[in-house]
Formats: sequence, structure tokens, C-alpha cells
Amino acid sequence: MTAEPVWSQTQARCTLRPGYPPVPAYLHLRATSGLYPKTPAQAEPIARNSWYGCYITCSPAPNNTTTTTSSTEKEETIVAMGRIIGDGGWYFHIADMAVLPAHQRKGLGGAVLRHLLAYIKEKAPQDGTGAYVTLFADAPGRALYARNGFVETTPGQLGMMMPMGWEQRSG
Repeated sequence: MTAEPVWSQTQARCTLRPGYPPVPAYLHLRATSGLYPKTPAQAEPIARNSWYGCYITCSPAPNNTTTTTSSTEKEETIVAMGRIIGDGGWYFHIADMAVLPAHQRKGLGGAVLRHLLAYIKEKAPQDGTGAYVTLFADAPGRALYARNGFVETTPGQLGMMMPMGWEQRSG
């Protein structure tokens, strides 16, 4: 999939791009959007170990002055991201859904999610057995996920986790 323009309800021009943001932008997006902060060592292997990812860049809307492409590119900011962890066969987990606070509630998270789901539909085996798509939904994202077809798995299934090494955290 190639970069595609995404609308913006702001005065910004936004583009959804396949791939992963650079590690510093990834860390900034996570921390600023309210996800648990991660370290560079945790972020570095994401691009090579994920099944697919995308992110959105925005640049200010052009004004009446002439702007060169290179200066516009310098003004681009990575404002949203998401990725898929999966085996490419039947199991796909949506992770790292994040949008900078100034760009939240403008449809960018929905654009990332729909793009990721479309990628799964396009690339997963089409043998009639279907794909199993999961995610962990923090409270702020639950309405977005429900609007896009996700349902709670309880009582049939219950998500569980084992945070290894968290006992060493301060606070």
C-alpha cells in the first residue's frame, strides 16, 4: 500500500503512510498520547518484527505564499500511528494505536484503524476460514473500536497479561 492523502478537519494536510515512524517519533507518540512510555531498546525492533504498520504525517495547509516542497517536508509532523503484530495466517493483533492530543477527535485514529483492517483483509489468506483480529482497548479508544466492528470477548474469553519486569518500576 502506498501513501494516501487523509482529510483533516483542521487546517493541516495529512498523509497516511505505510511503515513505522522513526524511534524518536514512536516514543514521543506513545508518551504524549497517554500510552505507557517505552524505551529506545523496546522501540527499535518494532519495524522488523511487526507484520505491518502505518502512520500519519501532517503539514500546515498551504497559504497564499509560495512554499517549496523541501520546506513543506521539513514542517511535516508525525501525528498518528498503529501497527499489526501477527503471523500472517490467521492471528492479527492491533497495537500502538496513538494520536497526538492536538489531533485527536479529528478522524485520524479511525483512518489508521480502517487502513490496518483493510490491509489484513487484503493480505490475509482468503481460504474462507477468516482472520482473528484482537486488540486491547483503553477507555478512550473503546468507542472508536466499537464503531469499527470490535466487540468485547467476555464472557467467552477474557484477556489476560503477565507484565514481566514491571516489578522493577518505581511508583
